[in-house]
Amino acid sequence: MTIDPLLLLERLIACPSVTPEAAGALDLLEAELTGIGFAVKRLRFEGDGSYPVDNLFATRGETGRRLLFAGHTDVVPPGDVAHWTTDPFTPRIADGKIYGRGAADMKSGIAAFVAACVAIPPEAGIIQLAITNDEEADAINGTEKLVRWMHDNGHGFDFAIVGEPSSTENLGDSIKIGRRGSFSGKVTVTGTQGHVAYPHKANNPLPVLAAIATALSSERIDAGTAHFPASNLELTSIDVGNPVSNVIPMSGILRFNIRYNDLWTPETLAGWVRTRIEGVEANQTKIDFEIAGVPSRSFLSPLGTDIDTLSAILAERNGKTPELSTGGGTSDARFLAQYGPVVECGLVGPSMHKADEHIAVSDLTGLTEIYTSFMQRFFAGGPA
Repeated sequence: MTIDPLLLLERLIACPSVTPEAAGALDLLEAELTGIGFAVKRLRFEGDGSYPVDNLFATRGETGRRLLFAGHTDVVPPGDVAHWTTDPFTPRIADGKIYGRGAADMKSGIAAFVAACVAIPPEAGIIQLAITNDEEADAINGTEKLVRWMHDNGHGFDFAIVGEPSSTENLGDSIKIGRRGSFSGKVTVTGTQGHVAYPHKANNPLPVLAAIATALSSERIDAGTAHFPASNLELTSIDVGNPVSNVIPMSGILRFNIRYNDLWTPETLAGWVRTRIEGVEANQTKIDFEIAGVPSRSFLSPLGTDIDTLSAILAERNGKTPELSTGGGTSDARFLAQYGPVVECGLVGPSMHKADEHIAVSDLTGLTEIYTSFMQRFFAGGPA
């Protein structure tokens, strides 16, 4: 039996699986995986202030090394379909490319991996897939709970691949071995409202807020590490809600985000922020700082034989060793990193989230070959 990754990708694109609606995508994968010998379990998680999410876990093999592939079937909304050449959920092939929402991010990675599994005999080792339909939005009832369930039920892994687009210019020129963390904060400064003509009867919070903005953004947080750039704080908004010019506002709100490296944790970053704020004279205003949302932690997978193997395969293909990158935003790999080594290895993705999202068909074929070669060498290595 064989699985054509292009045909599978076309069928996945045709499922309008905008988060959190699976729209048949997981049903399709369940049928394909069952057909090549996988045991499939569907898991629905809900609660924690977010919408219910359907997830899929599949496993094949009884003994040997354990490889996990993780990915997501959900996609971002297509936006104004007038900006698309054709319907975003009707796959279109033209000029060697396949178009459709999810073509790059990341139904192509799933299609390539499932197709690659056909070439691996079940006795080679244990292959697992963790597929969620909640990566593009809240990411609360998806991969984090799925891999926790795996851990609690004895489904560990020796190495994991997330099929997100990770290549920069050409297929295989980069793999991600880590990601920066993301930490968002909110600072509220409250004074006393009043008329601008009588400032002695008011207490303007804005000079204090401006001083805090300067204190947070004027000094470099760190100089970076061996695999990460320097952490950076960006002010994202300063809001007063005051539409007139003759009123001293009661309060102002500053919001910021820090993308940080492996020198920090959310806890130590919160301490750094508080120290910077405490260095500003409050002038009898009230200053409140709170962490906005749930921070994502930075991670760096330990370098070792499996990353070397994957790098060697890509180097043989391209004639150049791939970059070991930690750039970009966050991904579901941060959840897997708590349980074992993980990398992101996928296609070139400049069109993801855009109108007329697309990939080269040759890259889809190439990624299938990369996954196949890696699994063959991974399982030939024997027990971990």
